[in-house]
Amino acid sequence: MKERIASLKKSKNAIILAHYYCRPEVQEIADFVGDSLALSQKAVATDADIILFAGVHFMAETAKILNPTKKVLIPDLSAGCSLADSCPDADFEKFLQKYPGHTVLSYINCSARVKALSDIIVTSGNALRVVNSLPANAKIVFAPDRNLGRYINEKTGRNMVLWDGACHVHDHIRPEDIVAAQQQHPEAQTLAHPECPESVLRHANIIGSTAAMLKEVAKSDRKEFIVVTESGILHELQKQHPDKVFYPIAPTAEGCTNCQYMKQNTLENICRALETEQPELLMEPELMNRARKPIERMLEIG
Repeated sequence: MKERIASLKKSKNAIILAHYYCRPEVQEIADFVGDSLALSQKAVATDADIILFAGVHFMAETAKILNPTKKVLIPDLSAGCSLADSCPDADFEKFLQKYPGHTVLSYINCSARVKALSDIIVTSGNALRVVNSLPANAKIVFAPDRNLGRYINEKTGRNMVLWDGACHVHDHIRPEDIVAAQQQHPEAQTLAHPECPESVLRHANIIGSTAAMLKEVAKSDRKEFIVVTESGILHELQKQHPDKVFYPIAPTAEGCTNCQYMKQNTLENICRALETEQPELLMEPELMNRARKPIERMLEIG
């Protein structure tokens, strides 16, 4: 199947972009694996005729918005995102009416319609830089992740208005999960994603995006790490650092550190999508034009 996918990519001038949270075997056949910011930048730069996005729906939307003339495929159209779903665009539009004169920052994990209501898009990798680029007295609304928004407020001293949304994977991680892992692995350094609740982040040594975690491990002399984010990142961490040991957070009654939506991408449906060039992600040109502006502002800032 991997050989068939490679052959189809070549014959159709297609590129496969995959998020770190996808299955290991999907990451292995991708042309580029990254976090949301890096994938957005790669989508802009590609000269492929077809972009197959192994991720979730909003990521494929972003690729299409940035490449309106290219064919964008997503292996499973039902691969959504709990964080994006926590911010319906109609509700968000009503919410914004309460805050005239505010700059609207939206985390990239949102729908195209929410992006179209925003002034600037951010990722967990560049959110602090984007917020710090705004005037100190700027009034800001931040959506949809309340945990990331609270973290940004703490780090920047801002008082952004926060939409009450969350990622089902990160939001269900509990502080006692971290404490238990630290007691079991006392020599390990704890890396946590800022989408986690504040009570969890208090126990972390390093807080950052998936890309930031990779950089931290690369420069660290430590040999053991507790990784507090979606478990898919462990594949890339272990691949880059076979001499180091990485511990995921143990599953709990409330959930586990696997994103069910990311795991809907498989070799089978990727191969089928390349063969049939379906499902193709189609969007209204007017919506793409409105949603593109805040993404481009993000890419300009870096």
